[in-house]
Amino acid sequence: MTTRIPVVEKVLSANDSIAAQTRALLDSRRILALNLMASPGAGKTSLVERTVAALKPDCGVAMINGDTSEAAFDAERSQRAGARSVHVNTGGKCHLEAAMVRDALGLIDLDGVRLLLIENVGNLVCPSSWSLGAHLNVLVASVPEGDDKPYKYPKMYSGVGVLLVNKIDLIPYTDFRLDYFTRGVQTLNPGLVTFPVSCRSGEGLDAWVAWVRARLA
Repeated sequence: MTTRIPVVEKVLSANDSIAAQTRALLDSRRILALNLMASPGAGKTSLVERTVAALKPDCGVAMINGDTSEAAFDAERSQRAGARSVHVNTGGKCHLEAAMVRDALGLIDLDGVRLLLIENVGNLVCPSSWSLGAHLNVLVASVPEGDDKPYKYPKMYSGVGVLLVNKIDLIPYTDFRLDYFTRGVQTLNPGLVTFPVSCRSGEGLDAWVAWVRARLA
């Protein structure tokens, strides 16, 4: 007879408890938190820069950057754009965890902050399993990754509340089939709010920023 030890369940349960505490803190301060997930190079940091630049005249924005190394390049980029930023070295872990976000929040002056952007580790597998206390999970896909990603990573695509398809300016130069990609997304997550954007050209970003403003309101 095989004995099953529910170690993973206990770890996730403890994580969810901390995430609930973080959500309560954010709610008490009326801060909207978005957990940004993507493959490496999809454009999370570029999206953060664009979003911060568009919103900072009206509200304070904070950013937590998770990475597997000490390099804080992404946090520094968001800080230059106007966000209050903290870099979190996950110690080699392929995802952020609720305790990491909680500790990072303790290093940020939250007075005046209305939006928290959590830039998760670049990975389409692990981050989807870990609640961080954010109000919504946001997935940033990109044209160069290919149009088959919804079919290869169904858990990620089915578990998010918003999708941005970045680098649409590159579609004419690739074999990316937007209809095939969209069909896969809609099968997994019918009615998913989706924004085709280009962080380089700015195309589609007004609609994304308007959506964020509406959530803040």
